Amino acid sequence: MTDHHADRPHEVRAFFAPRAASWDAKFPDDGPAYAAGVAELSLRRGDHVLDAGCGTGRALPALREAVGARGTVLGADLTPEMLHAAVRAGRGAHGALLLGDVTRLPLRGAALDAVFAAGLISHLPDCAGGLSELARVVRPGGRLALFHPVGRAALAARKGRPLTPGDLRAEPNLRPLLAGSGWDLVRYVDEDSRYLALAVRRG
Repeated sequence: MTDHHADRPHEVRAFFAPRAASWDAKFPDDGPAYAAGVAELSLRRGDHVLDAGCGTGRALPALREAVGARGTVLGADLTPEMLHAAVRAGRGAHGALLLGDVTRLPLRGAALDAVFAAGLISHLPDCAGGLSELARVVRPGGRLALFHPVGRAALAARKGRPLTPGDLRAEPNLRPLLAGSGWDLVRYVDEDSRYLALAVRRG
């Protein structure tokens, strides 16, 4: 997938920083969709989970509820302003917020049970490398949910762009990309109301 601000980290920050303060107000009704996306991970009490590219932390409350007080919830994002917005919204209480690049995580191998990633892969300069890094930090049998609260066609229409055959989020493109990065795609949903690609870590 081509994206004009997906080339380098500073371009991602430049895109999101001025939008952070109004991000939640722009998408006020996404909460239930995020909760439903988190539910697809089938998290258990005590699990360790990362929200990769957490933005304003909309998934963090649902992640915390799923893993309970004994579990670990991390939210990582490249843009300080997004993390500040998460704190202002009170979502920092649900997990530890980490300013950092999800393609170079300060975590040991197989440290996590699952990763939730909303809208992430369109902002990765190297999708295969980013997915491989997420595979590194997830235990064998752990899960990855690539999520968006609207499907590809609805998102393209919102942005005034056509869907293209080269879109990495399309199943024929995503399945081999995941497979080459250590993941098996086990569920794929692309409808107006949501996008979900659920994968299991090989091993």
